[in-house]
Amino acid sequence: MSGDHPAGDHPAGDHAAARLHTPICDLLGVRYPIVQTGMGWVAGARLAAATSAAGGLGILASATMSVPEVDRAVASVQERTDAPFGVNLRSDHADIDRIVGIMIQRGVRVASFAQAPNAALIGRLRDAGVVTMPTIAAPRHAEKVAALGVDAVIAQGHEGGGHTGAIPTSLLLPQVCRVVDLPVLGAGGFYDGRGLVAALAWGAAGIAMGTRFLLTKESTVPDDVKARYLQAGLTDTVVTKAIDGAPQRVIKTALVDGLGDRPGFGAAARAVRNALALRRLTSTPLPALFREGLAMKRNGDLSWAQVAMAANAPMLTKAALVDGRLDAGVLPTGQVVGALRELPTVAEVVGSIVAEAEATLERLGGPARVAL
Repeated sequence: MSGDHPAGDHPAGDHAAARLHTPICDLLGVRYPIVQTGMGWVAGARLAAATSAAGGLGILASATMSVPEVDRAVASVQERTDAPFGVNLRSDHADIDRIVGIMIQRGVRVASFAQAPNAALIGRLRDAGVVTMPTIAAPRHAEKVAALGVDAVIAQGHEGGGHTGAIPTSLLLPQVCRVVDLPVLGAGGFYDGRGLVAALAWGAAGIAMGTRFLLTKESTVPDDVKARYLQAGLTDTVVTKAIDGAPQRVIKTALVDGLGDRPGFGAAARAVRNALALRRLTSTPLPALFREGLAMKRNGDLSWAQVAMAANAPMLTKAALVDGRLDAGVLPTGQVVGALRELPTVAEVVGSIVAEAEATLERLGGPARVAL
């Protein structure tokens, strides 16, 4: 167990924790307003527990796990730390009710969502005392989920990794903070203490990061794949719909360049293979897979072609981030990857962000400097 101090109970001399204390710290039960997002195939027990033990909030990615794997991952985090953590959910997952049951039974603090949850799901989680926190990419989406009764939102700008919207973080975050009366976390482009202070200045209660935590020692991504990430520059990513029909930011590779040039039959065959492979990995029966597709189409307003392609993203991601197949997989990332050149520990990431945020606040709060 980590022995972490609960939010609001800062040890003597922990001036940074007190100064960076925001409403999200109380809501999530964390020391610092820093969240590690639920990245498929990446955000497992080791990474989530390390983030929570360091004073932030770690989140497990459940969408690529079977139900028994979710149960084991939750138990593993709780064996490693007594700090709060979360589980990221897909509201259209065939086994969503069983996964939520595990979360409630085991006392998981937070449920995050990569897509808009439904009112019944939000109600069940909130009735059980679980904090609900979806990710949104537009002010109108924030208003919609706020009306459903969620507790907080993550506003991810265009710079973010994985599936992303069109509005840059610098414009999205202030607008979302203006239209909802909820704690808002900023995501997309954050990796250091200056970014945390910028998010607070825009009205946010903290930041959520994926790529920064992917590139840490506790991340289970193969070392040679991490090395490929660290070689990327600020202009070496692309947002493409060729993977699964929805905009997704990835590192530009020969595979990504070729996806859009493949004939329709080849793309359809690849989608079917990936769907069946994902079904086996997550132990999803065929009838449940079909129901899941119907839910995706209904909730996401997707075409059948997009539904058919939906398994491409997780399977192409697994090929690279789990199997180490750089020739056969994609590398989801935020644009911030171009600013990262080292592989620190999670504790070093959180510690450096907090220290730099404190130094930045001191600098901004000091005497004004006049240029002569």
